[in-house]
Amino acid sequence: MDAVDALNETAFWLERELADTFKVQAFRRAAGVIAGLSHEELSIRVKDGRLKRTKGIGNRTFEVISQALGGAVPDYLEELRRRGAEPLADGGYELHAALRGDLHSHSNWSDGGSAIEVMATAAHILGREYLALTDHSPSLTIANGLSPERLTEQLMVVDAINDGYGQEHGFRLLAGIEVDILEDGELDQSEELLSQLDVVLASVHSKLRSDKRSMTRRMLTAIENPHTNVLGHCTGRLVKGSRGTRPPSEFDAEKVFASCAEHSVAVEINSRPERQDPPDELIRIALNAGCLFTIDSDAHAPGQLDFLQYGAERAEANGIPADRIVTTWPLDRLLEWLQPTQ
Repeated sequence: MDAVDALNETAFWLERELADTFKVQAFRRAAGVIAGLSHEELSIRVKDGRLKRTKGIGNRTFEVISQALGGAVPDYLEELRRRGAEPLADGGYELHAALRGDLHSHSNWSDGGSAIEVMATAAHILGREYLALTDHSPSLTIANGLSPERLTEQLMVVDAINDGYGQEHGFRLLAGIEVDILEDGELDQSEELLSQLDVVLASVHSKLRSDKRSMTRRMLTAIENPHTNVLGHCTGRLVKGSRGTRPPSEFDAEKVFASCAEHSVAVEINSRPERQDPPDELIRIALNAGCLFTIDSDAHAPGQLDFLQYGAERAEANGIPADRIVTTWPLDRLLEWLQPTQ
């Protein structure tokens, strides 16, 4: 198989398994190192030892490249494929099969690890019909949030992908943002730019330990903004993972979800295993309030796009009908729902 493809696919499966970042990056980096070399030149460098001495090529990546050049699927990739054939979740299979898209993903324009084109291609390979690119907004500097100028530039990249790869493969990359909900409930981007986006996912990332009244008021203000389509990872909790744990924010769930239902703002079921947000009891409150939902990966790397399996498992366990989940909808219905309400 192609050596670059072998390295990138190896990275994909490692991302899906939540492998250490340095291990994933080793394969992505090696793919970049050899990307410009022809098969013949690469073979010569493998045989004469130059490739093994090349910066960015380690023992394992050299092994994968060598075996791919020999015409075989590399042993390490074969093992990863075998492990990857097993489902990530223990349920939710029918609901997962019904999902058409994903409204929350990040690229290397903010705190993701891969190019926009790579994320779009991976989503299509996984069977998605659409993917929203939702990099962070300016105030989240720790995540390299996009200034208005950078977001404007990104919109042109999205258009180019849709005009090329999208048209060729019947895939749509939705222009979006994960916009920070500021302390006063305002959205962290200009009205003009928000109006140009397909998807606005609003999330709280700061002052997560605010008192219940303040957090409720903050979230209600954001939900009432006509540009808001999705309320992202609403409690901000972390239940495991390298960042440790974090308790959920406190807010009046009945009021917040009633407002989501009133303003047709979907409640995100965030599929990241370290988030599992909202908790089950809040999912049930939102369901009883009449809310719509979206099952999103919150992927920061291509392999993480498959995290939707976890979200589907939780949605099914809590009895959410497929039609209440907007990411099961065909693109034309989704786009109609995404239009701002006045």
